[in-house]
Amino acid sequence: MRWKEFKLKTTTVATDIVISSLYDLGVEGVQIEDNIPITKDDLGEMFVDVGPAETIDDGIAYLIFYMEDNADTEEIIKNVKIELENLRNIIDIGDGSITESYTEDVDWINNWKEFFHQFTIDDMLILPSWEEIKEENKGKEVIHIDPGTAFGTGGHETTRLAIRAIRKYLKTDDVILDIGCGSGILGIVAIKNGAKYVLGTDLDECTIPAVEYNMKENNISKDKYEIILDNVVNNQSLNDKIGYDKYDIVVSNILAEALVDITKEVMPHLKKDGIYITSGILEGKEPLVINACKENGLQVIDITHEGEWSSVVAKK
Repeated sequence: MRWKEFKLKTTTVATDIVISSLYDLGVEGVQIEDNIPITKDDLGEMFVDVGPAETIDDGIAYLIFYMEDNADTEEIIKNVKIELENLRNIIDIGDGSITESYTEDVDWINNWKEFFHQFTIDDMLILPSWEEIKEENKGKEVIHIDPGTAFGTGGHETTRLAIRAIRKYLKTDDVILDIGCGSGILGIVAIKNGAKYVLGTDLDECTIPAVEYNMKENNISKDKYEIILDNVVNNQSLNDKIGYDKYDIVVSNILAEALVDITKEVMPHLKKDGIYITSGILEGKEPLVINACKENGLQVIDITHEGEWSSVVAKK
């Protein structure tokens, strides 16, 4: 099936009200293209690294939406144009023009799969369900992971760093806390390597189905891995629920700035001599995490690198 693509030219100040009007007319899934630089304030509690702004806001925004080729698009677009003219009476919508084109059939649900392929961590193979084991990877220990949209930041390098640290410091029957657990890959690897129990926290609702699916694929029982959707930072009730002096290892593969805030919460959860593993730290940002560890009473014992990424390991 082909899709019709519509591109509506408007202003950045009118974006929200125009999108609301589109939804009222039956248009869903609007994509925004503009030159407004993204700041950390815009992202709130999302753990995303924000680089320097490379664009200047010119006040123009394009709203892109799709409809099936056989849909009654003529009537819908007619109503959209009428509504745009009505909006001109209350806000500057700018040009208001709509251009139409076609896009090839796309599997919107599975399109992300092209970005995730099997990869190795020493003698271990991380394998998504849609791939066969490559000849050179046969004989490795297989961890089945379908990441979906819940896969963590940084890609394979940060995952390798975190997993190598887990395998280095993990002891049989350890209890693990994974802050920002995403697809559950770190906790699943820990369990497969002898951990007794993992508690994972995350903010993304996609985490729950992703982790549950991956647990099933790796024959991990539900009593081994629990998930809580919430933010540990400045959240006393959640930290009480997580428990104190309880975890042999706390791991977090996020980004340096987020790790600074998370590190403030880590110490009370760790047992004496407990290990804190961080990853997802871009080159040049190691000092942020190192200083956060020291300021919160943790002793840095290991720093490793892969590509432009770093892992910092500390001890209580």
